[in-house]
This record gives sequence, structure tokens and C-alpha cells, in this order.
Amino acid sequence: MVANPDTAARHSSSSPGTTQGETPECQLAPICTEQKATRQQTQGSSRPATPLSRTRSQNGYGCDDEVDSDVSADAGERGRGTPEQDPFEVVWDGGDSDPLNPRSYSTPRKWMITLIVVSGSFCVTCTSSIYTSTYAQMEAEFGVSRIIATLGLSTFVLGLGLGPMLFSPLSEFYGRRPIYLVSWSIFLIWIIPSAVAPNIATMIVARFFDGFAGSTFLAVSGGTVGDLFTKEDLQVPMAIFTVAPLVGPTVGPLLGGFINYNVDWRWTYYVLLIWVSVVLLCIIFLVPETYHPVLLRRKAAKIRRETGDDRWVSASEKIQRSIIGAIGHSLKRPFLLLWFEPMCLNLCIFTALLLGIMYLFFGAFPLVFGTNHGFNLWQVGLTFLGLGVGSVASLATDPLWYRVRGRLVAKLEQETGVAGASEPEFRLLPALAGGVLVPIGLFIFGWSTFPWVHWIVPIIGSVLFGAGTILVFTGVFTFLVDAYPLYAASALAANSFVRGTFAAATPLFGNQMYNALGYQWATSLLAFLTLVMTPFPFIFFYFGKRIRHRSRFAKR
Repeated sequence: MVANPDTAARHSSSSPGTTQGETPECQLAPICTEQKATRQQTQGSSRPATPLSRTRSQNGYGCDDEVDSDVSADAGERGRGTPEQDPFEVVWDGGDSDPLNPRSYSTPRKWMITLIVVSGSFCVTCTSSIYTSTYAQMEAEFGVSRIIATLGLSTFVLGLGLGPMLFSPLSEFYGRRPIYLVSWSIFLIWIIPSAVAPNIATMIVARFFDGFAGSTFLAVSGGTVGDLFTKEDLQVPMAIFTVAPLVGPTVGPLLGGFINYNVDWRWTYYVLLIWVSVVLLCIIFLVPETYHPVLLRRKAAKIRRETGDDRWVSASEKIQRSIIGAIGHSLKRPFLLLWFEPMCLNLCIFTALLLGIMYLFFGAFPLVFGTNHGFNLWQVGLTFLGLGVGSVASLATDPLWYRVRGRLVAKLEQETGVAGASEPEFRLLPALAGGVLVPIGLFIFGWSTFPWVHWIVPIIGSVLFGAGTILVFTGVFTFLVDAYPLYAASALAANSFVRGTFAAATPLFGNQMYNALGYQWATSLLAFLTLVMTPFPFIFFYFGKRIRHRSRFAKR
């Protein structure tokens, strides 16, 4: 069917939604910014229109109805103006009701696809931490120390941080489905060397490539959720997607504890092989291509074949980009933001510190609960449920932040007389509470690690830490996208890189620090570090507007 340029609805997420050279996704429903461009279109009219596209971020969240961050930025840097409507541009006929549009799928099918990609994200992060339950048996078999065995955890997390720099730009050229199939197949393949590893070197190398390949689901699959649901329906599925990769690391030691307590450590990877194979089959048979620019390219190609008129093209076909250039931008601009933007740098350091502490706990929990309370392997695994409970519980506070932010917006509207007036700093509200909860949780955990204190007390501390961590992540992610609307993808790519590299390093010195300083003071040191970072969300909440006025990247 030929798209009628006079009546076809210009759907926001059907525009070339990926940023040039950036990781093309965005891990959080509130990450969608409120800065919107309105496409002006009337029956039979060809007035200039502002092209809409989707703001992307490193963490896998698709945000519809938003200005494409880096495409807009690059256009501004080159001095190009807003293009006029092309009467031969292929768009969705009737918007979401177009049968080729993924948003026209039935609700059960949308949720089936969502649960599959969410299970992929959950599986990857669970794989990162399940490795910690194999330490004792693996060290005995390979004759290595704990610090050497821990390298397998660090290299996996490092791969998670670096992988999106490659896979996310590739997804804007080839779509989501090919990247899923290739990367998940590689993820499956690299589990095999871990299962049959004859030495620790094989394990360490295999874990890096496994994390590198698995990172795709953390960087791309959130965009699939955004492809399927409109902004009005996006909150619940995106919330589920958000919590899945954060709960995954807490479930890994729990699952691994039961496996390694009862059978040989290699069964950890046999179970993962079965799990990953099932997910791969689901991807092959149940997850179609959902990336709107790719689907519109296919639609345009079909129209050209049927009409013989080569003037019919999709919006993404008009943009001349190279894969090398896309990857180059993906690697360059995040570092510019870290270098020139103090708000971006400090908030990235804060989130990196929190993720690093979480991965450090994978070594600390066995020390604390195994030594003080005599817990066996599977019982130690259960102690990680505190982090998971805190993470899930923090999401229940989302309506509270929504209401508080609504009041701030209403107050600003009254002061300025501008309808819908808002400031990016309003997004930091969850981070304010999370920044306070984190050191409180750590101090409770640290000073309850005595043998005579009931084991539930340090777990309560871990619940507060887990909840505070998610609240900080939520506030920081949404603030970065709102404060840097033209460079949202780069800002979150920078955040992911800093988090990944720091989290890869902390397990390497965690056990030594706990043994040298003692459980109480080692945890207190971490708490003091977070206490140093706690003021930054407050500083940026109250003074962020002034800082943005002096920024070369932030909106003013």
C-alpha cells in the first residue's frame, strides 16, 4: 500500500530514532524528556514540520515522542536548518494503527515480546554474579587464589560496560532482531568454555567475551519496549524492564548457592546453557523486528517495488551515515561530557560508586554471614534477597515522586505563566532520598556485623542500601536525559562506561579490605565515601540551573 503524504500520520517513533554513533537505547520510563517538537500537519498541507524521533540512551530505554538527541545535535553543529516535509516520505498510515507498526500488535503479543527481552536482561546480570558461588570449588580444582578467581567477575562486568559501545551503534543500521540473534548466540557460545574450562585463564577470557556479548540486552532491549508501547502505556513495562537487570545480580548468588552446594560447580554453566538456549529459541520464533526506522525502510522498499517510483523513501534512508562514524561518535562524545560537564561527571561517579559497592558485596556477604553466623553456600545466597527486596520496593515509590514533581511543575507554571514549565532538576527528587538512604543502610549493615547481632539486622541495612541505590539511579538517569536533551545518549553512555569500569575493579580489592580493616570499618569506609557524594544531588537540585547556564552541552 502506498503511503498518502497528505493523510499519513507522522508518528514520532518512526523517525530515524537512533543517534549518530551513539548507543541507541534508553533501562527507565521517566527517562523520556519533556522537550517535545510538534509535527505540524493538516489535510493537504505541506507546511514545514519538525521531524520527531526518539531520544536514546545507553541503558536501553526507548523514549517516544522526543527529539533525536545526537541527530539534532549534529545538525546544529553543521548549521543545518529544519528540513521541510517530503511528500514522498514513507510513514505509518494512521500512526499506531498501521498493521506494520509494532504498536498495533495485540496486548498479549506486546507483553510476550517484552517478557522475553526482559528475561534476557535478567539472565545476563544474573550470569554476572552467579559466578561468585563457584569460587570455592573452582579455586580447589585450579589451584588459584581468591583474587585470581575474582578476575572472572571483573572481566564480565568490564565487558558489560564496553559492549554497548559497539552493539548499540550497529543496531541503528541493522535493527534490533539481527543484533539480538547474533549477540545472544555469541553469549551462548562463550558460556561453553566456562563450563569446560581446563584452567582459570580460559575462564577469565571467556567471561569477558560473554559479558561483552550479553551487554546487548542491557543496551538495546529497552528500546524494543519503547517500540511496542505508546508513551501513555509505557510506564509499567518500562518499570519491569528497569528492575530486571538490577535484581538479576542479587538472584545470581541465590541460584548459584543452591547449585554449587549440591553438585559440581560446572553445573552452574550447564544450567545457564539451558536457560540461554530457551531464551534464544524464544527470540528466534517469537521476537520480530520492532525498530521503527528499519520497518519503515522495508515499507519504503516494498512501495518502490510495487510502484516503480524510487522517490518513495523513509526518513532514515535520507541520512547518510557510516558504521565507522557511528561507532566513533559513540566512543568520543561521552568522554567530552565527562571532561567538560561537572554535573555529568559527579553524578556518574556517584552511580559508579554504588554499583561498585554492590559488586563488592558479592565477596563481602560470604565473609560476613559465613564467618559470623556459620551460613553455608545456599544460605549465603539467600542473604542477597535483601538487596533485591530493596530494589523492588523502591519502584513502589514512583507515584510519590510523580506527585511531588507535579507540584513543583504547577508552582513553576504559576511563577512563569508558561504551561508545562519544568526544570531538569525536578527529576533529581528520587536521588535526594536515595542519597540519604544509601549511607544509612551501609552504616546499619557495617555496625551490625558482629556475631552476637542477629543476622536479620545487616540484611535490613542491605534493604535500605538497595532501595537507595535504585532511587539514585532513577533520579540521575532521568536528570541526565532532561538536562542534556541534545546529548542524552552520550550522557548515559558516559554513565554506563564509568559504572562498568569501576564495578569491574571493586571486587578485586573487596575481600582484602574487609580482612584488613574489619567488617565494621570496611563497610563504614564505603558509607563515608557515599556520604561524601550525597550532597551532589542536593547541590545540583538547588544550583543546577545556574550551572547549566554556563554549560556548553546542557540545556539552558
